[in-house]
Amino acid sequence: MSKNVAQIVVDALEKAGAKRVYGIPGDTINHFTTAVAKSDLRWIGVRHEEAGAFAAGGESYMTGELSVCAGTCGPGSLHFVNGIYESHRNGAPVVLIASDVARTESGFNFPQEVDQKKIYEQHSHFCEYISHPSQARRIVTKAAQAALTKKGVAVVIVNGDMFTETDDDAMDWQVHRPHPVCRPNDTEMAELAALVDGAAKVSVYAGIGARDAREEIMDFCKKVKAPMVHTTRAKEFLEPDNPYNVGVNGILGNKAGVEALEDADLVITLGCDFAYTQYYPDAKKIAQIDIDPTHLGRRSAIHLGLVGDAKTTMAALVPLVAEKSDESHLEAQLTQWHEDLQGYEKEGEESDPSLIHPQFVANMLDDKAADDAIIVSDAGTSMVWMLRHVRANGKRRFLNTLLHGTMASGMPQAMGAKLAYPDRQVIAMCGDGSLTMLMGDLLTLVQEDVALKLLVFHNNSFGFVEMEQRVEGLVDHFTGLHNPDFAKLAEACGFAGWHVETADALAPAMDAWLRHDGPALLDVKVNQMELVMPPKIEASQVAGTALFGVKAVLDGRAREVVDLLRNNFLR
Repeated sequence: MSKNVAQIVVDALEKAGAKRVYGIPGDTINHFTTAVAKSDLRWIGVRHEEAGAFAAGGESYMTGELSVCAGTCGPGSLHFVNGIYESHRNGAPVVLIASDVARTESGFNFPQEVDQKKIYEQHSHFCEYISHPSQARRIVTKAAQAALTKKGVAVVIVNGDMFTETDDDAMDWQVHRPHPVCRPNDTEMAELAALVDGAAKVSVYAGIGARDAREEIMDFCKKVKAPMVHTTRAKEFLEPDNPYNVGVNGILGNKAGVEALEDADLVITLGCDFAYTQYYPDAKKIAQIDIDPTHLGRRSAIHLGLVGDAKTTMAALVPLVAEKSDESHLEAQLTQWHEDLQGYEKEGEESDPSLIHPQFVANMLDDKAADDAIIVSDAGTSMVWMLRHVRANGKRRFLNTLLHGTMASGMPQAMGAKLAYPDRQVIAMCGDGSLTMLMGDLLTLVQEDVALKLLVFHNNSFGFVEMEQRVEGLVDHFTGLHNPDFAKLAEACGFAGWHVETADALAPAMDAWLRHDGPALLDVKVNQMELVMPPKIEASQVAGTALFGVKAVLDGRAREVVDLLRNNFLR
């Protein structure tokens, strides 16, 4: 019995494991949404397609399974772009059904006609048209397979009239998800082992590509007395219950994370593609292991580059290396790591009743959030507070926009995670600037009954941008925000809200917010003059901040200089 293309596409998506489709209905996808309505797929109607792409990416990042977005021709499909880029960079398996005008009008600059392939092939693993009804299942299946196995976005483009075409759909195309193992050859493994044996001080720098190799990394660190530094994206996978963990490298990192790499004779980077060359150790031997050969040596000059998956390679390396007895390098970094943690705790102490420092909020959230909470942050300072002050324990999950660095991602990504895990506590740590970019989708939380918890760090500014300008010695410009009372806004949208302006009111409000059954928003007025302190303070940063002080005084903003000193350096 023949089926129309819309029915075939929906059935293929279901068989690939998809459970939800995010989008806004209309014109060129009306036959597709009709097929969705008759299937087991759940349609999630968003107010802006960008939010739909973020939500699909949040769902798929957390589950590792397929989610779907669907857009109308022209603007509808274009609105997904930023969220699709974010999802692809996160390695979230998402399929976008992007539609186009009818084939009879294609090529004549018809209203809303857009060449979706030119837009989306830049940032997807698969991007193809369904050019004939007989291709429908095959194209969708291959798209799903690319998204699931290559970890990222696949795009299927369908002209609106194609959805109504029919086919007997006789071929049984299926998704295949193999899990191969890979390691360097024996000669390369021996060369790597010789480097380890010849180095007095070894450190491991592990990224999200080593997420499955925690036990093997710890076995290696135990044998050679090596500290392990991890990237921010690998926090939830490698940090918990790891006695060799010394934190994070980079501007968002901590002193032990930086010094463990600087002080080593040999650094082994594992599944690590950290982008900032200035944070790699100078003039040291770096051995890089990555499953993708194109990643070798692209962030820093390296001594040895090997292809392999982290788990298999480290398991093979441990028996090849000699055990070391000198623990001084490891112990020095562990001591510094404990001092770093104590510093984070101290930053979260609140001694001034007229202020709420954001670290105080983040520390309290860490104490009160569920042990298996899923926590998603926006870009900017809210991401810093999550990474530094919310602990990974092996049960919690984390997501932030570290690779694409986009605003507005936190709330919708958390929405997708909550839809995937309705019985788990899901919290979005939102910046006020980011939340207001896609504020319309607060209504989606009510309409789709998504019991998400939103924590708003309300500082009336683009805080991270403000800090960047001041560290460069500039007087900040155009970073101020005029905001509503977000608690009242939540209530106007139909869900619960709490507003807090003093430190002593925060704990009871946070308890009530977390206990609430449905969607809920906690609006916390935090210190606007908060600096994100790097793990090491460079002279140029001190000079830049001082220069801001001089310029601000000359610009009639002396009070802000006093507040900056009082709130960051005189606490």
